[in-house]
Amino acid sequence: MTDKSMDDKSSSRGSKRRTKDNQLAILPLGGAGEIGMNIYLYGYGPETSRKWLMVDIGVTFPGPYEPGMELVFPDISFIEQERNNLVGIVLTHGHEDHFGTLIELWPRLRAPVYATPFTTALLRGKIAGYGSPEEFDITETPLGSRFKVGPFDLEYVSMSHSIPEPNALIIRAPEGTVCHSGDWKLDPEPMVGLPADEKRLREIGEEGVDVLLCDSTNVLKPGHSRSEGEVAKTLKRIIKEAKNRVVVTAFSSNVARIKSVALAAHAANREVVVAGRSLWRVIEAAKESGQLPEDLRFCSQDEYSHIDRSDMVLLCTGSQGESRAALGRIARGEHSKIKLARNDLVIFSSFTIPGNERTVSAMLNNLSDNGVDVITLSDDLVHASGHPQQEELRQLYGWLKPKALVPMHGEYRHLREHRKFGLENGIKSAALVTNGQVMRLLPGPLEIIDEVPTGRWYLDGSTVCMQHEEPLRERRKMSFVGLISASVLLDEEDYSLFDMSAEAHGVPQEVTAPDEPEDIILKAIKGTIVSLPKKKRRDEGAATEAVRRAIRAEFNRLWGKKPVVVVHLIYV
Repeated sequence: MTDKSMDDKSSSRGSKRRTKDNQLAILPLGGAGEIGMNIYLYGYGPETSRKWLMVDIGVTFPGPYEPGMELVFPDISFIEQERNNLVGIVLTHGHEDHFGTLIELWPRLRAPVYATPFTTALLRGKIAGYGSPEEFDITETPLGSRFKVGPFDLEYVSMSHSIPEPNALIIRAPEGTVCHSGDWKLDPEPMVGLPADEKRLREIGEEGVDVLLCDSTNVLKPGHSRSEGEVAKTLKRIIKEAKNRVVVTAFSSNVARIKSVALAAHAANREVVVAGRSLWRVIEAAKESGQLPEDLRFCSQDEYSHIDRSDMVLLCTGSQGESRAALGRIARGEHSKIKLARNDLVIFSSFTIPGNERTVSAMLNNLSDNGVDVITLSDDLVHASGHPQQEELRQLYGWLKPKALVPMHGEYRHLREHRKFGLENGIKSAALVTNGQVMRLLPGPLEIIDEVPTGRWYLDGSTVCMQHEEPLRERRKMSFVGLISASVLLDEEDYSLFDMSAEAHGVPQEVTAPDEPEDIILKAIKGTIVSLPKKKRRDEGAATEAVRRAIRAEFNRLWGKKPVVVVHLIYV
């Protein structure tokens, strides 16, 4: 299918002839055309009365043009309106970009949630830490199980990834079978759990897979991804050879990496000190679900000062340069209990997520400036991706033998390249669907048949904000040009200037030197009021706007920028 055919509205009109027939459709609300914020809706039934299954409910993190926002969610208004037809929410695994918005959005949906044991333990720990009063409807579902949710016949198939218990989801209907790959890789030595269930995937391939919806993150990379077992060997060598304190920072959800660090530390007769609440939450969930041995010892940061420098490995959060995470505070010398010394070693057992380069670089520089040695992925094999490269994609195609491919989980260039790669490697049909588009998967050829509104919601403090464009626009503007606020009091008898006050925020002193910015504002107010005819001074709106414009014009003359100006005019 070509891009043009997907956008052809005649295909949508032609599909109306099938309104009485059952169809299986996919509607991504997030995760198609971007990495992160994964929410996929599968619809089954006649086109006019579908039942919906939600697969994953994830977040992403705000960028520089979204100041002040904590998290970013997909717009779920479509399925919120259809929630009576939402039969369940199935989680493929426990990464934040796949389940991180469940707590905030579940009260709007109230559908039963299905997850395997580790993801369930993570979710319950997160709910407890959040202090949420909501009674979440969570069903712990065994690995490899086959279960029904509404009209959907589902099966979890174990995969490998950078977190325990990642699952592909098999969706069966009378019209055919779909495989939703989730996040995956083929790792022969994953360190935690078993490798991907090749036997079951081959069996499902023999049964027949009509459509594969597949992870596209690393489709641009040839070859095979590196194994967690290889990373474990590297960490063991580096920690054994280290003379002083060793610090390891990694994604907190990577239980295999936590295990590798702990085993390497214990092999070198070192204690493991853990700093970071999210790490503790993951460790507790991993022990509860059997992913980490119960007797694997971890020390709290309260024990840090009691352990000799050469007898310790510090495992901490903050690999992405987060200012409030443990390593960020340590690098700035602001952590209350942990200080590093010259020639200590920090291992970044992670990659830098695009967009975080500046914050990570600043932290690296802080550490280096304090004489701390640093090892990153560019220096040694201290991290491995959790997503498939081209050779692994070919292997999965060979096991499942899908008739058609729909690329998922990637930016547009990844999706387009994956479609091309699939067609070049034996898949007969491949088509793209992006957020808000409804694609019919079965029966018949892949086809875009509808669209729904989609976009971004935000967690702003503790509030989920849907109408966000104007506040974001204002915040962006204030971050660039500052804010001036002024109060003007006019005598209600003769409308003369009674009093005034002003404040400037974010305006450099050099702009108005030798005067204070506030003095410049007050001069502009006084000059404007004096020059206004009495009739205009009586008009609150006209007088307010005249003062606002005068202040902006004066600062534009002095500074070359027009600050945000707020004027309060009061008659007394």
